[in-house]
Amino acid sequence: MAFLIDTTHRSNKAEIMDDFSMKGDLLRDTLDKLGSINKWLGGNKVTLNGVHKLIKHQPRDRTIVVVDLGCGHGDMLRLVAQYGRKHGFQLKLIGLDANEDAINYARELSVDYPEIQYNNWDIFSDDFDQLNYDVALSTLFLHHFSDDEIKPLLQKLILKAKIGIVINDLHRHELAYFLFKLLGFTISNEMIVQDGLTSILRAFKRNELEQLSRELQLKSQIRWKWAFRYQWLITH
Repeated sequence: MAFLIDTTHRSNKAEIMDDFSMKGDLLRDTLDKLGSINKWLGGNKVTLNGVHKLIKHQPRDRTIVVVDLGCGHGDMLRLVAQYGRKHGFQLKLIGLDANEDAINYARELSVDYPEIQYNNWDIFSDDFDQLNYDVALSTLFLHHFSDDEIKPLLQKLILKAKIGIVINDLHRHELAYFLFKLLGFTISNEMIVQDGLTSILRAFKRNELEQLSRELQLKSQIRWKWAFRYQWLITH
């Protein structure tokens, strides 16, 4: 039974979306449907709530630079832009994605958001290393990396992010896998179903995040959120 799948260890299976050459209608349909699923399951609120916690006491006349890692078609940055406008924050928002077509689509969808810019950069590039920012966002992004890649990535982010980091990622759990498999019967895009299940198996358990926090000596808070998410806030 799918419910009995073993989630003891993180999977190293690659996701289809990790092919950065993917483009065209399939990519755009996938990004649109992923955005809808994330909104429906409440995942967007996890990141927005984290942004609020990190910047709520920042002065309104200061420009806060927020970088979104693996931004896809920019749905999260558009929500952050709306939050900033509503609460009077001066935000400069930067979306990064290694898929050029995703970046082009994000630009098309964000023409009404002059505070957002997008760059087709890999996070392991020199361009990203030279970027200065206050807050880093990682929404369903961290699980794409191996254990050996995550630690140096976090070390780099905490050194560069002047205010902090908002990580919103999945809880690796048998029930989460089973429930998403049921949800998959309502999703017409087979790639989303396959990648969704793989994402859960690549995701994290609380003790793994706590271990990372201890090893890197991070000042952090880890909270479980519906639907099978962890909000991990890292500050200075």
